[in-house]
Amino acid sequence: MAAVPPAQAAPAPASAPAPAQAPAGRGGSACRGHGVDPAARIRYGSDVVIHASLARIWTLQTDVERWPVWQPPVTGAERLDAGPLRKGSRFHWTTPAPATPTTAATTLEITSTVRQLQRGGCVLWSGPAVGEGLRIDEGVHLWTFTEVDGGVRVHTEETWTGAQVEADVPTATAALAAGLEAWLRDLKTTAEHA
Repeated sequence: MAAVPPAQAAPAPASAPAPAQAPAGRGGSACRGHGVDPAARIRYGSDVVIHASLARIWTLQTDVERWPVWQPPVTGAERLDAGPLRKGSRFHWTTPAPATPTTAATTLEITSTVRQLQRGGCVLWSGPAVGEGLRIDEGVHLWTFTEVDGGVRVHTEETWTGAQVEADVPTATAALAAGLEAWLRDLKTTAEHA
């Protein structure tokens, strides 16, 4: 799916300022003309500049089966097809989802399908995330990579839909934000220091 690394981290404490939210999927980023769900109520986007080569960053991000090596919140990942990641590729991965006021802690089982991909430029995947007592019907996750002076600007945005997560939009959005920020930090740290 897209993505639910968001569920991988606990929501930000109420006293902490919320990270800046990008206008995900609204006239902004896209991969081959496709982006996140414009009608989704749960959305978050963020950017980071990583001081590493585009080739290194792209390899880290698209070698799905190695995600658990550099992303502690990803507890398992496997490709469901062979060869380089491409449009139509599918992968299954797991990540913990912390307890919230309405759900117990669980492990999300995610099956993602790549919807669009431009090698070295962008990737868009989507799919459901299901755990015991928790379901995200559709997560849509976009990544774009743009070379800038001294590195690469990595932009990510994700949307979630589904009755259960939409019942508490602020909590779901906080979980999504925390997960995406953690993913960007892990990607930056690994790309710059490995």
